[in-house]
Amino acid sequence: MFTDLKILHTASLLARHSVQRHSLVAENIANADTPGYKAKDLEPFAEAFAKSERAQMDARASGFAQQAFHAQKIETGGIASPDGNTVSLEDQMTRSTASVRDHETALTVYSKALAMMRATLGNRG
Repeated sequence: MFTDLKILHTASLLARHSVQRHSLVAENIANADTPGYKAKDLEPFAEAFAKSERAQMDARASGFAQQAFHAQKIETGGIASPDGNTVSLEDQMTRSTASVRDHETALTVYSKALAMMRATLGNRG
């Protein structure tokens, strides 16, 4: 009955995506003074999720195993400093805040879905 709940799977993917993104932001901030360093980010969750869903549909149609969710690393662009570094601390703080917000959203969805399942099952004791 509860073996394949899409909402829990999606919330889990969003939480993992936000953790990976936050890790890249931390790496960018750590390299803010490294000459020639190019700031990185992950592609937006919606794009990565849509690609993953299309890949899974193609895999099911062809009979192959399902593809795993994977977000691609991208360069954030931005204006390079004279030493070629493209890290903007203000931009990284904004990205960090967005990552934390996405993680909190995923955890909220996950906990609310579990609460609804508990309410559905009721008190059977």
